[in-house]
Amino acid sequence: MSVLSSESSAAPSAKAPPDEGARHKLTTVTGLAALSLDAMASVAYGPEAIVLVLAAAGGHGLGFTLPVTVSIALLLAVLVASYRQVIAAFPDGGGSYAVAKAHLGRRTSLVAAASLVLDYVLNVAVAVTAGVAALTSAFPELYGNRLWLCLAVLIVITAVNLRGIVDSARAFIAPTTVFVGAIFVLIVVGLFRDAPLSTEAAAGHASVLGSNGTAVGALLLLKAFASGCSALTGVEAIANAVPSFRAPAARRAQRAEVALGALLGLMLIGLSVLISRFGLQPVEGVTVLAQLADASFGHNLAFYIVQFATMVLLALSANTSFGGLPVLLKLLARDNYLPHVFGLKADRQVHRHGVLTLAAVSATLLVFSGGDTNTLVPLFAIGVFVGFTIAQTGMVIHWRAVRGGRCGGKALLNGVGALLTGVSAIVVTATKFHDGAWLIVVTLPLLVAGFESVHRAYTRIGERLGVGRIPEPPHRDRSLIVVPVSSLTRLTSEALTAAASLGDEVHAVTVCHLDPEDREQTEALERDWALWNPGVPLVRIVSDRRTVGRPVAAYVRKMASTDPGIRITVLIPEVEPARLWQRLLQNQRGAVVAHAVRHETNAVICRLRFRLLDGPAEQSAALGLR
Repeated sequence: MSVLSSESSAAPSAKAPPDEGARHKLTTVTGLAALSLDAMASVAYGPEAIVLVLAAAGGHGLGFTLPVTVSIALLLAVLVASYRQVIAAFPDGGGSYAVAKAHLGRRTSLVAAASLVLDYVLNVAVAVTAGVAALTSAFPELYGNRLWLCLAVLIVITAVNLRGIVDSARAFIAPTTVFVGAIFVLIVVGLFRDAPLSTEAAAGHASVLGSNGTAVGALLLLKAFASGCSALTGVEAIANAVPSFRAPAARRAQRAEVALGALLGLMLIGLSVLISRFGLQPVEGVTVLAQLADASFGHNLAFYIVQFATMVLLALSANTSFGGLPVLLKLLARDNYLPHVFGLKADRQVHRHGVLTLAAVSATLLVFSGGDTNTLVPLFAIGVFVGFTIAQTGMVIHWRAVRGGRCGGKALLNGVGALLTGVSAIVVTATKFHDGAWLIVVTLPLLVAGFESVHRAYTRIGERLGVGRIPEPPHRDRSLIVVPVSSLTRLTSEALTAAASLGDEVHAVTVCHLDPEDREQTEALERDWALWNPGVPLVRIVSDRRTVGRPVAAYVRKMASTDPGIRITVLIPEVEPARLWQRLLQNQRGAVVAHAVRHETNAVICRLRFRLLDGPAEQSAALGLR
């Protein structure tokens, strides 16, 4: 179904220079800054998630931090290789949704889409609350205002993204560079130390190390692996937003995906090496990353730089969702699973409705959670594992189709990845079910049902409109233009002129109520009308109720039943004042009449705007038809 909008189309104008739209798209570097913040920021909580799980087995359990991290890094390599192929195979974006739609069927693709939608929305809420939590940890007096701080950060990120994804990428290059640089310097400096330089950050804080645990079972390792996989959230964002890159979009997106995987993998392994090297133990109230910065740099300015960079990047990592989700919503709208308005683009290549919807839903989550990170974290990362599993399963089928039913190395790689991420999804859901993960289990099928409902509605509309079928040739019917009037003014004259230009026959109608004052006004209008003699009959419609819209709609129905072959248009003249605030002075009769005619008849509605512009009198009659 086609969609008309005053907003500009995604296609460039024929007269525009070739690079006119390209300047609002991403390069490899800006794409990495705009779409990788979620994944980059995950190094602040990914290793910590592993350590906290292994701490249940005591000091012996912490010895498995590096092996678990290496296994996650190997899975990361599998995912990067897989999504690099997804980008090449599906350059229109959509990630796991596009893969599932092509190879796993419609219903599975909707599950993938729903999981991605949930992950993107939760990422915004978690990222903003985590960033504000880091701020309130440094300045405890702000803790009581954390919800307002969260909403303020969300407003800033939304405003930046409404200016375009390129502007948001440029704004976030500096904090991303500072954070990544600080982490690598921390790792390099830490590798040259034989012991922690300082433990001041953890001093006075209670250890969360298990006192009785000695054995490390497979279930504990699997749980640690699943928890640490939260560091992989955001890896799919680049594959979802390929159309946001400059040409050649697929190649640039692939480079950004590889760069993201390399940086993230090195940071994860490097931090885990330091955790083992320093024998770090998790404590309450201090993050693992803060302890590592303290151990490598000491409790000095460099320590606070790392903390500040982490805080900023955590808050800004919500931008990944603003880059990926609007593109996904556009694809769903194109396939008739969401309202078509999500497929529109503004001047700066911004999917404005997707950005605003994401901001509104995220704000609701922030209010619901009170700005508390711990309320949202149990819901996080489940959706992305579902998306990973679906994408890699679809790519297995893709490679089998390409190779004529035979399984090659790429299909095997994707199959192993699908198995690992599928197991992770099950383990994370089971272990966090009572902490809030049940909400995701309930919401996923509800979202899928919502997509199906929208699709059925569009299907019914398409059948009634005959979409895809050649319609009957157009022909000319006799037409009647009905013009509601209440007084004799220049607006009335312009309306009748427009009506006479549009139709074969014109009727001016005025609604008369039963009270004496209204009857006197109607009789005065009829006398003036007779003296004016515009060549158009004035029809009095008597109504016993103080309403305008329904009597006009009843007259239209009467004329339609009298002559079924006639085409009726109701032309509603309205004044458009020169100042916006002056609209408050209008009686809104036009809107009332339009609402009644739209809901009670099949007549065409035409609202004629008579503009009152500032300036010379000869310019005060600018007209517009809507």
